[in-house]
Amino acid sequence: MNRFETLKLSLPIIQGGMGIGVSLGNLAGSVAAQGGMGVISTANPGYAYPDFWKDPAGCNLEALRFHVKKAKQLAKGQGAVAINAMVATTRYAETVAAAIQSGVDAIISGAGLPLTLPAVEGAEQVALAPIVSGGRAITTICKLWDKRFGRVPDFVVVEGSQAGGHLGFSKEEVLSGTAKPLKELVREVCQALEPWQQKYSRKIPVFAAGGVFDGADIAEMERNGATGAQIATRFIATEECDASEGYKQAMIRAKAEDVRIVQSPVGMPGRALASPLIQRLSQGGRIAPVRCANCLVHCQPSQTPYCITHALIEAVKGNWEEGLFFCGSNVGKIQQMTTVPALMQRLSQEWKRAKQ
Repeated sequence: MNRFETLKLSLPIIQGGMGIGVSLGNLAGSVAAQGGMGVISTANPGYAYPDFWKDPAGCNLEALRFHVKKAKQLAKGQGAVAINAMVATTRYAETVAAAIQSGVDAIISGAGLPLTLPAVEGAEQVALAPIVSGGRAITTICKLWDKRFGRVPDFVVVEGSQAGGHLGFSKEEVLSGTAKPLKELVREVCQALEPWQQKYSRKIPVFAAGGVFDGADIAEMERNGATGAQIATRFIATEECDASEGYKQAMIRAKAEDVRIVQSPVGMPGRALASPLIQRLSQGGRIAPVRCANCLVHCQPSQTPYCITHALIEAVKGNWEEGLFFCGSNVGKIQQMTTVPALMQRLSQEWKRAKQ
């Protein structure tokens, strides 16, 4: 059984998960209501709760349950509601299990290889999708899932070097432009999946992510073997996005030359706007954490150059001076605010026109 086929997607579009607080129940549910897959980020969804810094784990689980249920209500039986869960987080399995219990349809997981994802309680009930950046990674995942759990991914997200947030490439590859183009990565992953599709007698859909902006891009990825695309940054400039108006306006104002490659405490490079925080860090400064939410497995508060949780919280609140504003490479193309229904309709029309 391919659990992907049980999802009610009328458009081959996944709204990428964006944390902290950028894609929660309102955005995810609104996208699902239009026939796409709306995605809630599990990166500290409880950040706005009064007791967050005292009990981050409890607040995050409570918020996650709330936002999954909210998204499902807004979806009204259309599309699908998923979460994006980072392997690098401290309460990974507990978070995924809570989302499944709350009724989420799919789990998308990256920031590390989700080798133990099928072992999470309830995982057999939902569609599972790893985020990978090449054929070797998906081959490793399929081999291990097949051997240990008797299953393979229900769908796959292939994320290229033009994505926002954390990237599965070295900083040198991204800065030099030597990372493989997304369409090549899509072909590579599709080829790597062929033996597993044959073994399990079913298709494993591939969604292209990172630098996909319009319907023509989606059609191009389809021509290279993808089923559809994951788009994130463009959904920020919608009325339904869960971020503040200040965050949205930062994206609308941004130009291509405002984007920087930064080093995240997660241990991966990331793409973000050149905010004052990024400028200070680029000058060799360190902003020592004042408090810790114990969110990342490999973070050492005594050594980390800055607290990524604090920086992302300040960003989602619209604090330009102290915030970390993750974005995709096409952020400069965003010109104005729109709505999720209008954006989904436009993407659908562009996609259909490009396929003619």
